[in-house]
Amino acid sequence: MEKNYTQRAQLWLDESYDEETRKEVKRMMDENPAELEDSFYKNLEFGTGGLRGIMGAGTNRINRYTVGMATQGLSNYIKNCFRGRAGLAVAVAYDSRNNSREFAGITASVFASNGFRVYLFDELRPTPVLSFAIRYYKCVAGVMITASHNPKEYNGYKAYWEDGAQITAPHDANIIAEVEKITDISMVRFKGENLDIHLKGQEIDDAYLKAVMSLTLSPEIVKKHNHFKIVYTPLHGTGVKIIPRALRELGFSNIINVPEQDVSDGNFPTVKSPNPEESATLEMALKKAEETSADLVMATDPDADRLGIAVRDLKGRLVLLNGNQTAAILSFYLLERWRELGKLSEGPNPSFYMVKTIVTTDLLKSMAEIYGVEMIEVLTGFKYIAEVVHRNEGKRTFIGGGEESYGFNAGEFVRDKDAVLACALVAEAAAWAEERGQSLYELLIEIYVRFGFYKEKLLSVTKKGIDGLEQIKNIMKGLRERPLQNLAGSEVVLIHDYNSSESVDMISDLRFKLNFPKSDVLQFVSSDNSIVSVRPSGTEPKIKYYFGVKDTLNSADDFDKLNDELDQRLSALSEQLASL
Repeated sequence: MEKNYTQRAQLWLDESYDEETRKEVKRMMDENPAELEDSFYKNLEFGTGGLRGIMGAGTNRINRYTVGMATQGLSNYIKNCFRGRAGLAVAVAYDSRNNSREFAGITASVFASNGFRVYLFDELRPTPVLSFAIRYYKCVAGVMITASHNPKEYNGYKAYWEDGAQITAPHDANIIAEVEKITDISMVRFKGENLDIHLKGQEIDDAYLKAVMSLTLSPEIVKKHNHFKIVYTPLHGTGVKIIPRALRELGFSNIINVPEQDVSDGNFPTVKSPNPEESATLEMALKKAEETSADLVMATDPDADRLGIAVRDLKGRLVLLNGNQTAAILSFYLLERWRELGKLSEGPNPSFYMVKTIVTTDLLKSMAEIYGVEMIEVLTGFKYIAEVVHRNEGKRTFIGGGEESYGFNAGEFVRDKDAVLACALVAEAAAWAEERGQSLYELLIEIYVRFGFYKEKLLSVTKKGIDGLEQIKNIMKGLRERPLQNLAGSEVVLIHDYNSSESVDMISDLRFKLNFPKSDVLQFVSSDNSIVSVRPSGTEPKIKYYFGVKDTLNSADDFDKLNDELDQRLSALSEQLASL
């Protein structure tokens, strides 16, 4: 290993690399052997969604060279797939992270040097706008430079196909193989002549927002309640202009900013992590809401595909909702409002469907069933939701879909999670709830009474460094060899192993086929309807444990008591799995 990584590092002292990079490699050699090893012990893997990693010099880092090599491999694959088609075009966008603009420029230059027409955004844009642009400009692929909600040290490279969705099989594995063939920067066409690069901006924003507005359902209600106070923060990211604009075009006039967080800054100076899933990240927005007596807080991550919200509870306190709860509110609003508007009948609605991932709350499934709408389940990752939408395009109507990790979408014009649209729909749902004499929190309790009280919790355990991946593999191996027998005292009755594509009924010992692509996910279901799902993260050095519990809520008066009981069950499950 030592010989391997030191040899790799030595190559980066060649004058083919820029002076800054050579200095950084030399510094690690002289001062920090451990950092050198982590930077060079392997190549940063181009995974099924692209690249994601820490920025810096080295083969295991995001930098201009690893970005260039990934783009060359992707270019080679695209040209092979669309051989004979003239005028191949791609779209490239970027977020507010450090080096994102530079990496986007390199990506555009490599694509153009390989003969592509490139639509490059003139400044930072959200991921959903990139997805929209791919289809709008009839591109064959696209790239978004972002590391989503990861800490400031990270950046990434998301690859999209001509349907506007992140790449899935068979293209994912084929692209990985093509990128792996690019073993040296001399194989990359970094510069060419007469590059066909077009800067895009206002035109695409206008078209995208027109599409967003086409999905709103309650313009008259919004007009009546346009005073509703909303605090919005982009967390230094790409939502800074387009989301306030979307809310105002929808009809809301009382949008309250958090000025310190409207600054687009890849250092994310006001937060430890720009992740709207974390309560500490929303502290400034919550403070602003208290100062202004706002009833709704919305925060989006740097590339504006994830949305976190806070609402006032029954005692008037601001509380954060998790991704499952936000998805439940949005799903209920869409289903109920579609029925009110006559889009859904009282009976079965076979031409309509929704989608959720296997680790997202089953409350969405219970809800869809009552409305006669099919709920399709897919593996974790919004690209699988997009795959279903693509497959059903022109045949059935997609109402909406979501995942527990704060992602939601509706309609078919964007093929990824879309926090711009989600912000618009949450605000509209709040106005609709107010028209019904409810807050969003009271609406959520109504959902629990009508469809079942489902509650969830997520435990993420980070395993960094060279040994981290091995530790995660050993945990998954151990759970397969020695499956959980109980979940906080309740007997395990069903085990789903998505890697072997098999379900096992522990009572009858019968085995059933799982009709999903293979994925390193395990699910345990107990006799009291508790669910534990375990999976390694696809984008971070983490193993994730998803906990779900369920009970019947007879009336809103019983909410507090049952809520506490479900919290205790979730805590017991978390303690059990944290010891692994």
